[in-house]
Amino acid sequence: MGNDFLDLKIGVDIVDNKTTDDHYTPAFIFEALNVEFDIDVAAPVGGVPWIPCKNYYTLLDDGLRSEWTGLIWCNPPYSAPTPWARKMIDHNNGISLVPLSKSKWFNEMWEASLGAVILPPNLKFIRGNGAAVPIFMPVMLHAFGQVAADALANSNLGRMR
Repeated sequence: MGNDFLDLKIGVDIVDNKTTDDHYTPAFIFEALNVEFDIDVAAPVGGVPWIPCKNYYTLLDDGLRSEWTGLIWCNPPYSAPTPWARKMIDHNNGISLVPLSKSKWFNEMWEASLGAVILPPNLKFIRGNGAAVPIFMPVMLHAFGQVAADALANSNLGRMR
């Protein structure tokens, strides 16, 4: 994994809802995971072009109320991650990108996932305007189900527990 993600700026249009929750996962994460997801359950309108998924749910679809099928990608709104974490635990097939937290939902994910990797502290997310920006908290990937665990283990994104 190189350091290209430090100063990345994506030249594509993504809907910018201008909220603090609009931080999209950089492309190198998906390149490293090397897996196609069935649904991105927390996508902006129009989806994120570099996320390899067959379908996506937006605010209009309400990813929490919609049915999750197959392998799920979930980078939930960090302002309210609890219901997303619990739905991923119940679904038990996918990968979630969540902040480290002193919370019950985080402990539940930690216990339920088959693997987890803390991502580098200099990770930058992509905003709706294409700018790459850091966030103030550390984040990690949690894998649910064997396909997700294998993808995370083979990703070289960090040491998997």
